Amino acid sequence: MCRWMTYQGEPVLADDLLFKPVHSLIEQSLHSHLGVETTNGDGFGIGWYGEGAEPALFKSTVPAWNDANLRELARQIRTPLLFAHIRASTGTPVQRTNCHPFRHEGWMWMHNGGIAGFQKIKRELVSAVDPELYPHIEGSTDSEVLFYLALTFGLRDDPPAAVERAVGLVEEVGARAGIGHPVQMTVAVTDGSRTWAFRYSTVGRSRSLFYSTHIGQLRRMHPEVEAFGTLSDTARLIVSEPLRDIPGAWNEVPEAHWGVIHPDGRGESHAFTPRLR
Repeated sequence: MCRWMTYQGEPVLADDLLFKPVHSLIEQSLHSHLGVETTNGDGFGIGWYGEGAEPALFKSTVPAWNDANLRELARQIRTPLLFAHIRASTGTPVQRTNCHPFRHEGWMWMHNGGIAGFQKIKRELVSAVDPELYPHIEGSTDSEVLFYLALTFGLRDDPPAAVERAVGLVEEVGARAGIGHPVQMTVAVTDGSRTWAFRYSTVGRSRSLFYSTHIGQLRRMHPEVEAFGTLSDTARLIVSEPLRDIPGAWNEVPEAHWGVIHPDGRGESHAFTPRLR
């Protein structure tokens, strides 16, 4: 399917996150260890917060490992909050509007997984999107529809509850259509100051997802790792696959859970339970 990563903390160069780690996201685009597909070459996207009120996006249908523009930009972008996503299509076209992250106003969203039988239930799901939000849907993916369902159900006020309602609707509609396990997802969403991550699937075997151990603790555990010395104590990452093979650096997000990273680097985790409307 796809691979993604988020970074939140003091501003860092995108290059340090995307290209320099041993098992960086760019390396994962060719050699994923935990994904369904080894190669994720159906486009990519990065989103970051800078000077403007809304995050900036750079997306391309070129494979991430072969995009010279991405390498140039990554050496110049310094940001406190970065989303990055490499895509393996589940059937929708390889086009820029289908690349993640998706943006609405100050929010960003990205997804790994899929809605089973999406074409069969797409019309009913899209019909549930707020009419004022519907014109903003640009692509044809299930991921973007899930984002706009979450926005419809109050993402800007209560992200966990909104995602639980969106997933509950998909499961309800899927069940009526005879789809046994409609939802497979790891999702990241941010408002620019906090980052939420979700791991859930109807079948109960969700795609891989990890979060980083507190940097202060990692410095004490591994003083030999220079990269830890360049990151602030507020720095936290959430990744589909670990970026480095360092003992104690990564923690698996439990099945059917969501978590949030606060501006001061604190994290918390809770059970995820889909809600019916």
